[in-house]
Amino acid sequence: MKITALLMLKCMPEGADPIILANACDVSHFGFFQRSSVREFIVFVSRTVAKRTPPGQRQSVQHEEYKVHSYNRNGLCAIGFMDDHYPVRSAFSLLNQVIDEYQKNFGESWRTAQADSTEPWPYLDNALTKYQDAAEADKLLKIQRELDETKIILHQTIDSVLARGEKLDSLVEKSSDLSAASQMFYSQAKKTNQCCSIL
Repeated sequence: MKITALLMLKCMPEGADPIILANACDVSHFGFFQRSSVREFIVFVSRTVAKRTPPGQRQSVQHEEYKVHSYNRNGLCAIGFMDDHYPVRSAFSLLNQVIDEYQKNFGESWRTAQADSTEPWPYLDNALTKYQDAAEADKLLKIQRELDETKIILHQTIDSVLARGEKLDSLVEKSSDLSAASQMFYSQAKKTNQCCSIL
């Protein structure tokens, strides 16, 4: 699972190209000479997908082994480039968090933007690193992973009990012997008490 890029864009209502408000890319897994072309491709695809994502909508576009996820919240659009293995629910959860954080930091100032921003936004760079693990973006996925780990521990415990099965069998046999001895004691005591009873 890998996130290659996260972007924030302002969608223009007239159908003009969206404006990039913030951009964070990690193209280190591409060849050195490919990196600038990959960055240009990311910007191009981001503008294209953001332009075609209606306000209030989410969409995913598949391209080879990558998916581009887009969430347009009233003209403020978050775009994420992830590989095909990144869970969709985690991707949209991340995009929702990014939009919330952007609005918390910048309010409605994005509405007046007229040109692409080249200012770095540290939160976006940190999010690109932090949310490489999909469980960080999606709390339900994190809980599911913890439950799976607990289930593995539980299976290991049951397996260890079954491995000690021969010891448990000997305990059961001893318990059966004890039960037979108790029954014999009861019947002997009953016989002994019969000779002494007064009618």
